[in-house]
This record gives sequence, structure tokens and C-alpha cells, in this order.
Amino acid sequence: MAFARNIAIFTITVSLLTFIAFFGRLPAFRNTPIGFLHRLLVIHIPSGLRKLDIYLTNGRVTGGGSRLGHYLMYEKHPVVLIFFLGLVSGSAGLFIPVIWSPVPLHHKLFIPFLLPLPYLFTYLSARRNNGTYITEINHAAQMRHYPYDRILYYPGNHCRTCKFLKPARSKHCSICKTCVARMDHHCVWVNNCLGRGNYRWFLALLLSTGVMLAYGAYLAYLVLAPIVRDHYAKYERWYRYEADPSSDPSTWMSFFDMKLHHFLTYTSISLDVGGLRLSGVGLLALLTWPLPLSLLGYHVYLIWAGTTTGESAKWADWRDDMDDGVVFLGWRREDTMHTMRDVYASQSSHHEQQDSNSSTLSSPIPTPPETPPDEEEPPTTWPLESRHILLRTLDGHPPQNLSSRIKSVAKEDSFKRCWQLKEVENVYDLGFWDNFIEALQ
Repeated sequence: MAFARNIAIFTITVSLLTFIAFFGRLPAFRNTPIGFLHRLLVIHIPSGLRKLDIYLTNGRVTGGGSRLGHYLMYEKHPVVLIFFLGLVSGSAGLFIPVIWSPVPLHHKLFIPFLLPLPYLFTYLSARRNNGTYITEINHAAQMRHYPYDRILYYPGNHCRTCKFLKPARSKHCSICKTCVARMDHHCVWVNNCLGRGNYRWFLALLLSTGVMLAYGAYLAYLVLAPIVRDHYAKYERWYRYEADPSSDPSTWMSFFDMKLHHFLTYTSISLDVGGLRLSGVGLLALLTWPLPLSLLGYHVYLIWAGTTTGESAKWADWRDDMDDGVVFLGWRREDTMHTMRDVYASQSSHHEQQDSNSSTLSSPIPTPPETPPDEEEPPTTWPLESRHILLRTLDGHPPQNLSSRIKSVAKEDSFKRCWQLKEVENVYDLGFWDNFIEALQ
């Protein structure tokens, strides 16, 4: 039983460290204990070990480990993807034959439906030709999707690698070696960037993986519960009347200690009875199913806020600067704003005038004009356009001697000190439902 308990503790520890390592860097956890543990795990402890290694071996050990970690996290490779799919395949191969006979028929029908979904959505997320990457062929179309908000994105910036204007909400990925439309982040689990073309498949991957793991944990419980309950009753009778008749756990244990005692005892008996194939895989599923669903919940929050993982980090930087009192909010001049709605209106008027002079009928939905590749800020199909401009100053004084680019779009003497993010419009936030529909496109 001690061996089984050690396995349970080891599994819980690995699951916790995995969560901290992969999710602790998210902006939402920046000022939380999870963020502190992440910095301790990936920054402070490696830094201390490197200093010790420099003293002992002149840095040879930590140098090799650093190169390996850099390759795993910042290079294009399928190692983590193969590990993920291999873990799913190996666990399913061990688990399904054991539980297939005891479970009822209606549960057997769900297994062939749930198991292939993570493979399918991983493939769809990892494909290169899915509209996520910005190329010379689709660059003009990508320029029309989102307007520049002049807070996180400014017009006129060229990608130094791809050599074309950067569309709003795009970012060049140093791992994939290309610009990504509506860049969210690079995911090592799918060996690809997540952006406008495959973000919906990533959400589906998180949902399907979490549901599959939770369902696997439930099936393990369904099979083990009757057996473990019988063994636990026998253990309690032996513990009370044979091992030490005078020691009744209910008399000397606190409520928390008793619950922990029951949990560890149940876990130990489950591992002893079910073995690695049933109890080990079931325990792994039980401890890991919250991870993808928690990440899915975080991305649902990002969709509600009308932002992405990368943009949330930029907004967090603005919030920190606002706390320092060095951010100023200005207003754009109305004559500098243009949206595709104005273009549609002018085209509709033009078509209506043509209809009055001829018998031919025009299309009720005008075709958007093609965007010249060299146009710095073309009209977009986005229904909103930013009215705000944010500037940060080094000394905390109101901005002076503005550049010609800012003067050309900002109202004079409109900049006032900004203390909170809620004072700033997020032009990419259309409301939760519209944000959700846009994220699935």
C-alpha cells in the first residue's frame, strides 16, 4: 500500500508541475502564487543551478540542459506533439481492453466517438495551409480584416523578415518563420502557431481532450468502485479490530485528516486492485482532465474580453504603466477614420443611381474592393474603428513634440492622463457572442 501511495503522490506532483510550467506564464497568473512558482521553476532555480554548475564544471551541464530546453520550447519540432499523441495512444491501449467487458453497452458506444476527436483536432490545428500564415497571395485580404487601433497596433510597420506591411493583430513567429494572422500564441503541443485560421480547432482540441480524460476517469471509477468499496470495508474492519482495536480513526483524527486518510486509502486500494492498466491510467486521467478545460476556460475569458493571449500581455503592460502614471489618452480626428461601411454605403448609392438609369439589377451585397498591397491603412470589414490613441512618456509629463504621424490623426490638446484600462476602448471587443462567432470563423 505504501508503494501505491507513493505512485499517487508522484502523479499529483507531476500534474501540478506540468500545470505551473505550461500555464504559469499566462498574464492572468502574473501576480498570483502560480505565477511566482512558475518564475521560481523556470527562472530562479535554473539561475541558481547554473551558478553552482559554473563553479563546479564551468557551466557544461547547465549549458547542455539550456540548449535542450531552448530546442524543446523555441524550435520547430514534433517532439512534444509526438509525446502528447503517444501518451494518449498508449493510455488508451492499456485502458480500453481492461474496461471494455465490465462497462455497459451505452458507455461502449461513446468510446469510439470520443477517442478519435483529439487526433482529428490536433491534425487540423497543426496543418500549415489553413489560412493562419500570411503570404504574398493573401496579404491584401488579411489587411482588410482588422483596423489598427493605435494602442496595440499601428499602421506603417513592416515585417523585417517577410518584407511586407504587418496587418493589424498579426505577429511574426520566430519559430514558424512567418507572420501569423490574429496571432494568439505558438503552441508546442500542436507544433504550430494558433491564429485566425486554426484557433477554433485548438478550442475544439482542448474541449475534446478534457471531456475524453474526464470520461476515462469516470469509467475507471465505474469499474473500480464496487471492488474498492468491498476491499475498503475489509481494511477498515482489520484496522479497527486486529491492527489496533483501541484506535478508531473517527475519535482521534481531525475532519481534514480523516478525509485525507480516506482518499489515500481509497487510492492505494485502487492501485493495488486495478493495477497500472486500470487504476494508473484512471488516476492519470483524473488528475489531468482539469488542465485542458482550465486552459479552455482561460481562452473563453479572452474571447469575452475581445483579445488574444499575446494582446492580453500587451494590455497588462499598459496597465502597469498606468499604475506608474505615465500613460496619456488622446482622441482621433473624425476625418481620419474610415471603415468598409462607408465604402459599402458609397457603392450602394452608386449602384442605386445606375439602377435608376438602366434596367439591370445590381447585387444587393457589394463586393469589397481589392486592397493594393502597398496601401498603408486600407478600409476594413470590421464594424468598429478606434477613437482613442494611447501614448506613454518617460518622465510622466504630458506628451509634447508629437511626431507627424500622431499629429496627423490626433486632436490637438486632447491627451489626458489615463489611470485605468476601462477608460480605453478595445476596438476588437464586439461583445461576447460576436467575439465568439468571429473566433470560430
